[in-house]
Amino acid sequence: MSQPPATGTIAAAAPADCHPTPDVDQSQFIVGYGSLMQDESRRRTSPQAGPAQPVELRGFRRAWIARGSDIGFSTTYLGVWPDHDSHMNAVIYRVDATDIAATDRRESGYCRRAVSWSALRTLASGAERASAAAQAWIYVSGPETTAPPSARYPIAQSYVDVFLSGCLEQERRHALPGFAAECIDSTSAWSEHWVNDRPLPRRPFVFQPLAGQIDRLLATHVPRYFSRIRIE
Repeated sequence: MSQPPATGTIAAAAPADCHPTPDVDQSQFIVGYGSLMQDESRRRTSPQAGPAQPVELRGFRRAWIARGSDIGFSTTYLGVWPDHDSHMNAVIYRVDATDIAATDRRESGYCRRAVSWSALRTLASGAERASAAAQAWIYVSGPETTAPPSARYPIAQSYVDVFLSGCLEQERRHALPGFAAECIDSTSAWSEHWVNDRPLPRRPFVFQPLAGQIDRLLATHVPRYFSRIRIE
């Protein structure tokens, strides 16, 4: 397994234009791999977007490498970087120019990069298949914000919950056993710098109905780090 890049090493891979202009004559799709996998989170930005479909994406690695703002209390988010030998599961959904502009604003610390259709494999039966006249995009980690989790920028359980609840949605909706587990297994840079910021963390099901499922997955697939989470 390749290691997360050090700060600044994505710079050579990032496009000169961090948000290239989409071709208006082509259909547009976004590949979501973190919070964009969850229906509720995705719809806050793109309420009119098409349904998300589960896919396997080759040529990118997902990891905890996207550092948040240096003002106040912050966290480390999921990001991706190009990695020829890696693959991960994700979702893809159809968007329009307005959705892309809104997602660019939401993902302001990332660069939008084109994804080759040959790198994508549909995982759901009956899923929409894009024609050759379509563009797909993914948001890669910006070189200036790439760093692993730390005591000041930990992984936040509330964000893990959004990510994995989206994975569980896809697993149930499309009858894909193991999809949520693969979300964890294909993510690098899990860390002991991880805080439980859930409301009522001793009784998380009050605010996060999937807390039990999420915690069992984490305890099984990243036990070394899950056992060290501290309550804020």
